[in-house]
Amino acid sequence: MIFSIVKTSVTNKKPSECQNITDVRNEIDNIDNAIITLLSERFEYVKEVVKYKEKTAEAIDASDRKKAVFAKRRQWAEEKGLDPDVIEDIYKKLVQYFISEEMKIMNL
Repeated sequence: MIFSIVKTSVTNKKPSECQNITDVRNEIDNIDNAIITLLSERFEYVKEVVKYKEKTAEAIDASDRKKAVFAKRRQWAEEKGLDPDVIEDIYKKLVQYFISEEMKIMNL
């Protein structure tokens, strides 16, 4: 599923093809919808991973994995011309949300 979304454009127009602010906003909405769809798909994997983790808060937190995730997302952000601090902040919130959901699943 991820590859189909990544390979297929989620927009109808390129930025330079937009004729007005409504066109631009519609394309931004399309992108945001795709991002949220991907986050939902990511959450399905988060729910699946609890099957493979120990039932401890430390295992759920996986601090080494978090550090690696944040470092890789920072790298990807830089490669795409985005502010790595902003992207890391977004991922910190996202990962914390998913960790709290894992804790609920594990009854911790």
